[in-house]
Amino acid sequence: MSLRLSLAVSGLATLLGLGVTAPTAAQDRGYSGQTVTCSSNDNRRSQCNAPFSGRAVLVQNLSDTRCVEGTNWGSGRGFVWVDRGCRARFADSRDGGGWGGGGGQGGTIRCESTDHRQRECRTSWRGATLVRQLSDTRCVEGRTWGFRNGSVWVNDGCRGEFAEGRGGNNGGGGWGHADPNYQVTCSSDDQRRRYCNWDRNRGRPVIVQQLSKTRCDEGRTWGYQGNQLWVDDGCRARFGAR
Repeated sequence: MSLRLSLAVSGLATLLGLGVTAPTAAQDRGYSGQTVTCSSNDNRRSQCNAPFSGRAVLVQNLSDTRCVEGTNWGSGRGFVWVDRGCRARFADSRDGGGWGGGGGQGGTIRCESTDHRQRECRTSWRGATLVRQLSDTRCVEGRTWGFRNGSVWVNDGCRGEFAEGRGGNNGGGGWGHADPNYQVTCSSDDQRRRYCNWDRNRGRPVIVQQLSKTRCDEGRTWGYQGNQLWVDDGCRARFGAR
């Protein structure tokens, strides 16, 4: 084997090892740049380097597990993370002409509550979502972080990385007025994650009654995104709107 051919084969192996495909592999789905495959093996969190200048967009779900942004995958400048069995191919949102119709700018911001004081971080967004928690203190939307008047706010030691969400113009996350009669029961059977439909026009979900022996902790064993609730690790509860 010639030296030139050997170097070419070595370079290709390195490229495949990084999970980066050639630009043409992404063009079949309308993306002109490189893609990165990132895998959560054994349901563990994994972070993959990505040659992206903006946020990532999911191009192809490769796992039986559904990959849901903000729940088991997310991204920041130069990386993509996956968790809980998600395996997928990602591309730079700027190569695809937008972020899934979100209409926002690429990239994320960090907002940090130092000395447990409240801090506001200005954005040009209409809503926000937590991409990655950076602090030991849990970042819980509505309690230690939120979005209002174009700004992300953090408090009580929450430090996180945030991206534009798909909220309403007032930054309230697009939640409707609370319907006191609206309730949904969602159960994690066999300790597995389950998704339940939630009508966000009825208001934001809160636990009305915990039905399981397993403690239901927001952000750990239950949460929500868009028009869905999720529960995990044996959490079973009845949710109401606020």
